[in-house]
Amino acid sequence: MRTFIIDLTERTLATYAVTFLGLLLADNFDLTSIGALKAAAVAALPAALSVLKGAAAKRVGDPSSAALLVRGRD
Repeated sequence: MRTFIIDLTERTLATYAVTFLGLLLADNFDLTSIGALKAAAVAALPAALSVLKGAAAKRVGDPSSAALLVRGRD
């Protein structure tokens, strides 16, 4: 369970960071038009979806990973 939580946390934080930086880059770092708080709020949506995907993946794939990989045979 601990491995799954660490994996899901890493994926969620990475999704948030990439989305937030992507929004800032798309706006040419003009923080006055979109606002850093709005960008942070919008970036939280894909991060939340990442958590839901990870929860669904636990049922499909390896229970110790947040990946949607089919469980392999040991």
